[in-house]
Amino acid sequence: MIELGFASAIVPELAFEEVFQLAADIGYACVEVMCWPISKADRRYAGVTHIDVTEFNDQQARDIRRIVERTGVGISALGYYPNCLSPNPDEASSAVEHLRKVMQAASRLGVPRVNSFIGRDYTLGVDENWPRLLETWRPLIDLADKLNLRVGIENCPMLFSKDEWPGGKNIATSPKIWRRMFSDIPSPNFGLNYDPSHMVWQHMDYLEPLRHFANRISHVHAKDVRLDLHKLNEVGILAHPAEYHTPKLPGLGDVDWGQFFGVLLDTGYRGPVCVEVEDRAYESSLEDRQDSLRQSYRFLKNFVP
Repeated sequence: MIELGFASAIVPELAFEEVFQLAADIGYACVEVMCWPISKADRRYAGVTHIDVTEFNDQQARDIRRIVERTGVGISALGYYPNCLSPNPDEASSAVEHLRKVMQAASRLGVPRVNSFIGRDYTLGVDENWPRLLETWRPLIDLADKLNLRVGIENCPMLFSKDEWPGGKNIATSPKIWRRMFSDIPSPNFGLNYDPSHMVWQHMDYLEPLRHFANRISHVHAKDVRLDLHKLNEVGILAHPAEYHTPKLPGLGDVDWGQFFGVLLDTGYRGPVCVEVEDRAYESSLEDRQDSLRQSYRFLKNFVP
């Protein structure tokens, strides 16, 4: 069965137990729990730590399981989204080291999924990144195999500044690249945390990947996006994407969620679909962000059996 949830990054000021109580009160079945290192975030929605995995132990695992059992809300995945292929070697090695800790914590908790980014040296092209991708990710997926975890790579290009255009900080943005990834690292535990909104603003079909990569999709993000055509007509597709698209709550953008869930269910997917709130219209207060989760639940519930 499809399980509706949300990514915990949108409520960083709430403690783990408060996040899960909020999910239970709204009606969500699960939460994707953010597990960043405790530090200052370098971008929006990063640096959120609802589970600190740096020295994760059995007592922490027991405490978390008690909250999960009491609220009746599951953990869909542990989430950590750094740049494991950063051109800064210290940043890249720290990201990989922490990601391994996230994977080990998930295994200790009995959580079957970890979500992340591949990363990218945004100063280089795809082919130039590929040797580092394999050098970095083959051992990580070997660890996933050992721990019996599915790793879901989100298809977000991670573009935040004009210096990063057009490469971005995450190479796993298109079916062509996914096929190459899965050919070179064929483990069934290597998959996608699929977000249709990133396909929309790239002017790509967001339904076909559901069919072609059905056996690779281990987790889904429910985020919408609105293409502002009046802005696009002014700047063109070679402009930075932030100039002509706006992330929105599900139902307030250009994704046809009826079609999306129809195809998703037809492929046989029966797993988490977690709302990822990045809609600035709902960010002025904690109450507004909580309301965004309530509104998203009411809307998406219409499409879930």
